Amino acid sequence: MTTSITTSEYITEHCGKSLSKATNLVRFPLWKRACNTLDDVTFAHHGILRVMSASSSGRHYLQTADEIYKANVCHSSYFNALKSKRRMKMMIALEKQSYQIHTETLSALGVNYLKQFPELDEYRVEAADGHFIQHACHTNKNIKGKVYAAGFIHALNLKNGLIRPLCVVTNGTERHQEIPVLRNYIEARTDAEDHKQKHLYVYDKAATDYAWWDKQKNNQNFMISVLKDNATTTFVESVSFDTADEVNTGVESYGIYQNKKAKFLLIEYRDPETDILHKFISTLPKSINPGTIAMLYYKRWTIEKAFNNSKSDFSERKAWSQDLNALNNQMRFTAMAYNIARVCEEKSKAETPECIHPSEQKYNKALNKRQEAARSKGKFVNPLFFYERITRISSFTIHSLQNAIITGKSILALMSSLAAKLLPRVREIVEH
Repeated sequence: MTTSITTSEYITEHCGKSLSKATNLVRFPLWKRACNTLDDVTFAHHGILRVMSASSSGRHYLQTADEIYKANVCHSSYFNALKSKRRMKMMIALEKQSYQIHTETLSALGVNYLKQFPELDEYRVEAADGHFIQHACHTNKNIKGKVYAAGFIHALNLKNGLIRPLCVVTNGTERHQEIPVLRNYIEARTDAEDHKQKHLYVYDKAATDYAWWDKQKNNQNFMISVLKDNATTTFVESVSFDTADEVNTGVESYGIYQNKKAKFLLIEYRDPETDILHKFISTLPKSINPGTIAMLYYKRWTIEKAFNNSKSDFSERKAWSQDLNALNNQMRFTAMAYNIARVCEEKSKAETPECIHPSEQKYNKALNKRQEAARSKGKFVNPLFFYERITRISSFTIHSLQNAIITGKSILALMSSLAAKLLPRVREIVEH
């Protein structure tokens, strides 16, 4: 990161690096084409800035770009590019490299929110979920005269907090279920890539398809979910586990079960704080600790905080168009804007390790109060909750990023302002 450049220039530089890496990976990329009116880097830059500017429409953003960012973008060129199939394919390649660059940055900073689970080191662990927003203004009605919400599926990396756009579910012209779309995406990705990388998807119980996930184990795709109340399962055998290991706190049983011909793991976990019994299922190998599986499902809810950032701080509550190419671009621009904000916040925390983010301090205080309340009832909070967690990107961080773009503040000054918001770390010793 060149610290002397402005925040807006940093975003442009990042887009340029991502596009360069994407271009170098393919000998003759079919999506590469020169355009003097609106080149690909500028298109990507304005896509991210549109998300960060919280504009209510495309025309609103272009006026903002002209009057505030001093960038005169031709209306027809912008909207044609947004719906272009070539630009959409280019953004798929660019966003993938952008994600990789951010991953390497956070890895160098030592960011790993799952380091207490070393058995997951060889997996890409993601909490995935559907995210639905209002359809675009001019979305065509179906034969019944109805329109629906536009929807996407995103995946949050539970190791570093970065978000990845997976696929568009619907543009609002028809009502679609997200799970068949998710299955199609995973199958297409598996066919296009090698099977060396193990993928673990943490999804709600709507994703439960025993036979399909059982086959996906051969493609290194695994899942964690919660057992449906009406599920039909047959016990096969118990799986031994270390009851003395802190990771397995609350686990009452661990076994292999069967639904028709498909086999899977079933974990019975009783929350030591509330005494409520939860049943989780997974297609992971039985060498994985059952407590790890239970805790990962708890962490699944972190993705809702990312969606909250998108709707509340970036004001991404409405589809940009009913065109599927445009929706694919919107999905990627939103993820890229979120990831830039995430990296900025993580860098500010890494550069001042003696300090803590206010939201983390607030959470720790609430956790200690929960521990005291539980002890008064003869119970306790699961010790795994006391480890570091992925926090919601603070509104202060996103607003600072937005203001830095408007005022031309340098990326170094932005980092300094974020670090100044952190509080001195007070070490509190809590017996688990």
